[in-house]
Amino acid sequence: MRTGEYRVTQIITNVICGLFALLALLPFILLIVASFTDNDWASVNGFTFFPKEWSISAYQYIAAKWGMIGRAYLMTILVTLVGTLLCLVISLLFAYGISKQHIPGMRAISFLLIFTMLFNGGLVSTYYCYTQIFHIKDTFWALILPNMMMNAFNVILIRNYYINSIPASLEEAARIDGAKEFRILFSIVIPLSKPILATVGLMTALGYWNDWMNGLYYLTARGGAKYYTIQIILNNITENIQSLAAAATRSSGMATMVPFPSTTIRLAIAVIGILPILIIYPCFQRYFVKGITLGGVKE
Repeated sequence: MRTGEYRVTQIITNVICGLFALLALLPFILLIVASFTDNDWASVNGFTFFPKEWSISAYQYIAAKWGMIGRAYLMTILVTLVGTLLCLVISLLFAYGISKQHIPGMRAISFLLIFTMLFNGGLVSTYYCYTQIFHIKDTFWALILPNMMMNAFNVILIRNYYINSIPASLEEAARIDGAKEFRILFSIVIPLSKPILATVGLMTALGYWNDWMNGLYYLTARGGAKYYTIQIILNNITENIQSLAAAATRSSGMATMVPFPSTTIRLAIAVIGILPILIIYPCFQRYFVKGITLGGVKE
């Protein structure tokens, strides 16, 4: 039977967890409220949960400039989908290979994988390789390949999951029945690896969705503007708000139709940027927790 002490402990635990959850939600609530705050009032009084003047001018501006912002939004979705898919394919194949330590050479490859977590060639050499050898500058692949398409930490998570959570007897039974490695991988290993794949996929998707560094390094305003993602647009607005205001003024009728909300426009774009993540994350939360728990177990 549950004792009174147990009930008190549960109540205290729930209250503490509720407080931490509220603290995590408050920044998002403030972000949404601030995006609907009047720009002039916010410039003078700052942002608050209870502004005295409300406005939708920031969202009116987004609607008026949807040709630019909408394209960046669609590009963000495309980059996230393609990058996450490629990352999962490469990571699960790599992890499956190095999980077979009895195969000659797998230990050396595992060492090289871990070595990349400790040392790298540096930004200059990396930039030179991608731009002069792979020629990805001002291309779609500039947002996919550098630094993000495969992560050694993700490979180790998947590898540990294979070793600790999938019984070797299943693979041995499949081999006795005549199954080859690819049949074992696609019919046994991958179906049993949904938690860790969902975990790695979610972390990778978050990385691609929020990435703006690749755009800063490998995309130029002249040749790569058509590949700008929503985070790059937001970063450009943050760094040079006056240039965007000038662009809005040059647009036909823009200056008179919609006043430029230089402060709240950044918050409104941020709200639009995080909405898919807030919607998708709860669907993967149970896989995320289970995958991290099982995939992070040491041998």
